Amino acid sequence: MPKFLIDNNLPNSFDIWKSEDFLYVRDLDPKASDTIIWNLARAQSLTIVSKDSDFTDRILLSEPPPCVIHLRTGNMSIREFFNFYTKNWTDIVEYSERCKLVTVSRTQIAGIV
Repeated sequence: MPKFLIDNNLPNSFDIWKSEDFLYVRDLDPKASDTIIWNLARAQSLTIVSKDSDFTDRILLSEPPPCVIHLRTGNMSIREFFNFYTKNWTDIVEYSERCKLVTVSRTQIAGIV
C-alpha cells in the first residue's frame, strides 16, 4: 500500500521513490488541483511530498490534515537533488512518522507535530 504521494513538481525517475510505497500525481492525473491532491492524500492516508508551499499553508486550516513533506532546498541540479535526498531520505521519513509537517532545507530537517 502506498505511503507517499509525489507531487508533479518533483522528478519521477528518482530511484529511492521507485517502490510500491510511492504514487505519483502525474500518473493519477497530471492536471490535478491542489485540492484534489489534498483530499486524495487525506482519504488514503498518504503523505504529500512537494515543493509547493500551498500544502504547508493548508495544514493550519485543515483538521485532520494529511501529512506533508515540504522540500525547500531550492534549485538543485538533478545530481545534487539525488545525492541530497538519497543521503537524507531515511531521516525525513522518520520525521514524517511523528509529524504532520516536515520541512526540509539544505541545512535542516524540522517537523511540526
